[in-house]
Amino acid sequence: MKRTLLFFILFILTITSSVQALSWAYPFVVWNGNVYEVKEEKVLANEIGEKIGEVKTKPNDMTGDYYGNASNAYPKGTKYFEINNISTKNAIAVEVGDNKWQKAVYVQQAPFHWMDILTKILPTLLLIAIVIIILIRVKKRKK
Repeated sequence: MKRTLLFFILFILTITSSVQALSWAYPFVVWNGNVYEVKEEKVLANEIGEKIGEVKTKPNDMTGDYYGNASNAYPKGTKYFEINNISTKNAIAVEVGDNKWQKAVYVQQAPFHWMDILTKILPTLLLIAIVIIILIRVKKRKK
């Protein structure tokens, strides 16, 4: 009986699952295929330009993979803005609260992910298919 109990306890301890999560080096947002590191630098309201996008996806906590407009620190729906007199190639503003923005500076191009292709090419292919179907139907009606 004691051996069975000891074996059972050792078995339970050896099969417990481990929990993992990535620890990110810095908070970032991805916009238009570019990764921007969000800095502590505040952006004033009079420096904010047009809205250019928002967070649409979150990175996978286990693999670190992400695609599209993603962020590791901000929830979906967080808005991105142009900063007046600064190219979006260099920096953008991230809305962090009501009338509060922080500067995000360009770090690198986002890594390739197959979903990037799917989200860009699939709508175009669907539009072409719809146009072809309409043209075929119009041609058949004329006959």
